[in-house]
Amino acid sequence: MTNPRIRIHLDRQRLELLGNSGVLEGWPISTARNGAGQLRDSGCTPLGRHRIRIRIGDGCPLNTVFVGRRPTGELYSPKLDETQPGRDWILTRILWLTGTEPGRNRGGPVDTLCRYIYIHGTPDSEPMGMPLSHGCIRMHNADLVSLFDQVRAGDVVDILP
Repeated sequence: MTNPRIRIHLDRQRLELLGNSGVLEGWPISTARNGAGQLRDSGCTPLGRHRIRIRIGDGCPLNTVFVGRRPTGELYSPKLDETQPGRDWILTRILWLTGTEPGRNRGGPVDTLCRYIYIHGTPDSEPMGMPLSHGCIRMHNADLVSLFDQVRAGDVVDILP
């Protein structure tokens, strides 16, 4: 099989893992509350062709809390959430994306990598299927682990309106 590809549909709030024969698996996601957009500090999810730049968190337990792309040693729990209400939790795994289209999602004020756009885990109590993130693509943790284990750095990620 050739390398798998990821296709993200903002309109359907769905992520699909594609192989040679089509869709292998699909999961509900949550993308940016502010919709699609390329600019730094917009709080939007960028469109276009991307690649997975770095995979972070391999082997970490479910609900591992990340800050600055590093595990903090904490595991997310509702009790931890109570101490930090409104925090944008980045949990379990991170697939850090880089744009491939200069001027659209690569370079300058539209650079996806410099905007720290990830596919990452979020508390399983968070709803999927509706845009609520600050720009990243959120997934429930077990879904993210399943995806993470099937993709590698360099794999293509297409984000569609």
